Amino acid sequence: MEPRGLGDKLGGLVAFAVVAVVVLISALIVNVSGNLVFPVSHKFNGREGEPLSEFKAHDDRRHARILMATQNAVDMVLGGNGHPSQDGLYFAKLGIGNPSNDYYLQVDTGSDIFWVNCAECGEHCPTTSKIQGVKLTLYDRNSSSTSNMVTCGDNFCTTYGENHEMPQCNKPDDKCDYLIQYGDGSSTSGYFVKDDVQFQKASGNFQTSSTSASIVFGCGTNQSGLLNNPNVAVSGLLGFGQANVTLLAQLSAAGKVRNKFAHCLDNSKQGGGIWAIGEVVEPKIKYTTPMVPYKLHYNVVLEKIEVGSDVMQLPTTGGDVSDVNSSGQNTAIFDSGTTLTLLPPELQQQIEEKILAKEPGLQVYKTQEDEFTCFDYSENIDEKFPVVKFTFKNSATLLVYPHDYLFLLKEGSWCHGWMKSQPGSSQPPVILLGDMILSNKVVVYDLEQQVIGWADHNCSSSIKVKDDESGLDYSIQYHNLATSESSGILGWLNL
Repeated sequence: MEPRGLGDKLGGLVAFAVVAVVVLISALIVNVSGNLVFPVSHKFNGREGEPLSEFKAHDDRRHARILMATQNAVDMVLGGNGHPSQDGLYFAKLGIGNPSNDYYLQVDTGSDIFWVNCAECGEHCPTTSKIQGVKLTLYDRNSSSTSNMVTCGDNFCTTYGENHEMPQCNKPDDKCDYLIQYGDGSSTSGYFVKDDVQFQKASGNFQTSSTSASIVFGCGTNQSGLLNNPNVAVSGLLGFGQANVTLLAQLSAAGKVRNKFAHCLDNSKQGGGIWAIGEVVEPKIKYTTPMVPYKLHYNVVLEKIEVGSDVMQLPTTGGDVSDVNSSGQNTAIFDSGTTLTLLPPELQQQIEEKILAKEPGLQVYKTQEDEFTCFDYSENIDEKFPVVKFTFKNSATLLVYPHDYLFLLKEGSWCHGWMKSQPGSSQPPVILLGDMILSNKVVVYDLEQQVIGWADHNCSSSIKVKDDESGLDYSIQYHNLATSESSGILGWLNL
């Protein structure tokens, strides 16, 4: 989800819808501002005469504080899948409140706010979901003994307001309200609360134990558009973006976890996968590329795209909708909140044409909304169609196989997962990498070192994560909370 909203990436309802496949997904939150400049002063500024020992003592004290923190590896139980014709999203289960209730929340690296539907929402929130196994629960802060309102005078509210547009706070004791508008026209609004959130920390190989932390999150009182659609409804959204108001940022600031996480999204018929907070030690991460600095999204520099042996011509600009890389380099966004891959129209056309050229006799047709290029094919797609290779800064290559970029619409019918991105009012079309091509890989987001890394992996198996509290490496297992019997986003688009 980048600063866009659930429908986001696609640019519009169809985009969201079609791709929504992502339905709640990554939202191009229209209300997030772009580049920000702040006056910065070093804490030792004006003290040039101080001995070096003072600087060393300062660092030693800081290091000691870090070492005293209890940094656990966290296993987030995952469900859903990245199939456009099925769920089209991944979600995790979290316990919230005291006593605790379970909530199913879409996980999204393209946005930053963690919010749930609240009891005050009434008819303005979905009441049923067609995702099998997902029970929608409304959060009632009056039923939790540990719930507290976040006011305009709280630090969180001030911090949130620095990077987000929000309703005006008139008095310090007023509720800290939020309003998020997404690129497809959907929106969510409500106010912030603070309550206990339960997690499963790794306590052994394939073993977890419960722990909790007091976390600020949004209490949603009004959802509109696709956020209120029962076909893809969940209880809220869990943003894993880079802003310092995310759940991850709050846990890291409290010294409970490392400021890094990973996902391994299974795109087989099973779905589900692995979502872990902590440092991945197995499998070994094969490629890493630096994040573009001063971005709200996970932007990386894109140097080349190849379809088989053919090199594609990249657009002159591309990447984040809110702030294009000032160096003129192409950037791409890693976004688990979007299902498909969004590309500028001319680039999307190039890639599709080169892929289809490998089988010139195919009868190609468009879906009803003219959004997807499809064809009938009964042979093994991985044997006949080319691998698409993305090359990022530091020669980091991401291989996308035919089973990653093609999806089965119905028996014998395949469609491309490349989607045309639409430009904003003052921004060029984005290059956005969604669930389909990020699946079947361990993808690591290291906010401490500001790099993204990945390695091909069987996401229905397990990974190992370092637990700093014990000093041991623990195996985190694959999860699949539920499978879908619904027709997914594409089903209600009447393709």
